[in-house]
Amino acid sequence: MNQEPDRHHLAEALTRSSPRRDTYAGWQRWRTTRGPFTPAPRLTLAEWRALGPAQRTLHDLHRTATHVNLPLQETPMSLKVARLVNRRIRNNALKTRPSTRAGVMVTGWGYQGKTETVCEVAAAFEDAWLAMHNYVHPGAMEGTRDLHAPVAYVQTPVTAKPKSTCQSILGFFGAEARRLTLPQLIRQVADSLDDHGTKALILDDITRLRMHRADDQDTLDLIRAFMSMNVTLVLVGVDILGSGLLRQGRWDPQRRQWVLPPSQHARVHGLEATQTERRFDLVELDRFRYSTPEQITAFHDHLAGLQANLRLLKAPPDMLTGSHMPEYLMRRTDGVVGLLERLIEDGCQEAMDSGKETLDEALLDDIVLSLDDPDRDPQAGEVPAIPGSSGPAPDAVATGRAASGTGRSRGRNTTFDDHGPETRTGS
Repeated sequence: MNQEPDRHHLAEALTRSSPRRDTYAGWQRWRTTRGPFTPAPRLTLAEWRALGPAQRTLHDLHRTATHVNLPLQETPMSLKVARLVNRRIRNNALKTRPSTRAGVMVTGWGYQGKTETVCEVAAAFEDAWLAMHNYVHPGAMEGTRDLHAPVAYVQTPVTAKPKSTCQSILGFFGAEARRLTLPQLIRQVADSLDDHGTKALILDDITRLRMHRADDQDTLDLIRAFMSMNVTLVLVGVDILGSGLLRQGRWDPQRRQWVLPPSQHARVHGLEATQTERRFDLVELDRFRYSTPEQITAFHDHLAGLQANLRLLKAPPDMLTGSHMPEYLMRRTDGVVGLLERLIEDGCQEAMDSGKETLDEALLDDIVLSLDDPDRDPQAGEVPAIPGSSGPAPDAVATGRAASGTGRSRGRNTTFDDHGPETRTGS
């Protein structure tokens, strides 16, 4: 068997890093290299045993890389979000009137794929926008070579203040932001967005703002003022409805949008000519649920997509979709995509290390999910509760045994049996 392609793709996997997207260079590197990961070739157990020791080690390393780089799958929930975000960014970018562009708020709990979904939509828009303009900034002044950045991705500072938020946006473009007053920073943000032809400004982790703090209220007011800069503002955060970000807003049932009052900063710093209201579409990226036939089918399809990308040597065709495995995986992860991938990823490594080379409930029972991530703020809800761990678990895991890896399943799982009409709203 020729192992050269295996070596080539393995070397590519080991040298391929994950750039930070909150700088222009990092975003461009991610956007242009975000293509699909080349998985390890699919071998039978006999073919794997026929490999030499060195080739077997390389192939196992490639299999591990495959399991930790599972492709982003489209789900009914992410498709709804993608359609709205794409429609709003694209339509606003094509507007020529000096009217305020409606923004988008994407909400949901941690590890549900909000950031990846929004970034993928924005990157696809940027690909098309650059191609449409022959990769030349259409608004650049003659004789200049401003960077063309149709999309700017910024993470909200953990302790957000108007100045630090402006500095984070300017940091994306690599602009100098020291020793400037707030009015100067705001003006520089407006100039940078215009000079670089930015059409969409993504502010991630927006619910790090705490509305009981005066600085955070000023920051939210400032963010609303950004909407006068002819960009589509995309705010991504955990539980936006419960965070207080919309407490000054009202729901417009005719337009089906949230309406926020004009910003105070606009009056002070002259960012807009008229005091118009700010409108946002609010869309939720929900977890998988398991109550209706459509929801069950969607979860089974997702599991089938995951299994198609796994490279375990003794895996049966229905490893993740057969028997009671879907119900088990739903109970362990509450349908949260990120938790599901973490469980499968760790389970595959244990299956390879133990020689079992397949996933079943007994093996996954010994996998303890841990979500220690220094880049996420647990206080802002960016780290979800793990079913079976200490603390309140999400509502879908109201019954059944603990799933933290401390027990074994006994008999048939009845957690998801139909006991009659649903009694909980939104479940």
